[in-house]
Amino acid sequence: MQVIVTDLADRLVNNVWSVADDGTRPAVNQMCFQYFANYNMKKGWTISVSPIIAANRKATSGNVGTVPFGDGIGRILKLGMQPVNLTAQFYGNAVYQTGTSSWGMRLQIACLLPKLSKEQEKMMIEQKLKQLEQESQSTPH
Repeated sequence: MQVIVTDLADRLVNNVWSVADDGTRPAVNQMCFQYFANYNMKKGWTISVSPIIAANRKATSGNVGTVPFGDGIGRILKLGMQPVNLTAQFYGNAVYQTGTSSWGMRLQIACLLPKLSKEQEKMMIEQKLKQLEQESQSTPH
């Protein structure tokens, strides 16, 4: 049986370990930790860091985990009417397990679903209607 303990507020730390094992499987004690920091700049640009630190506490000495260092850049923008967060991050691994890479990269596209006020919803609908009207006028019938 495996038990997963997760910090539900942030979902940034979890640990998995075996309990009540019948001896037919190897023991498990693995941890995953991710912290993050963002610096927001003008026009939706961000500098961010959010490495994923992993440890297998049952591994042999010197082969226990991965500790990355590095950062990335991102931008919040609209693709059509959909706001998205595009991010590229690059990391070197100061510590890494045998057989794994000395570096890592994360490319991410996240759709943002902001809660809009009634006024914002009205403005977006009016903007879309104007756009559709302009498109229909420019299309020959």
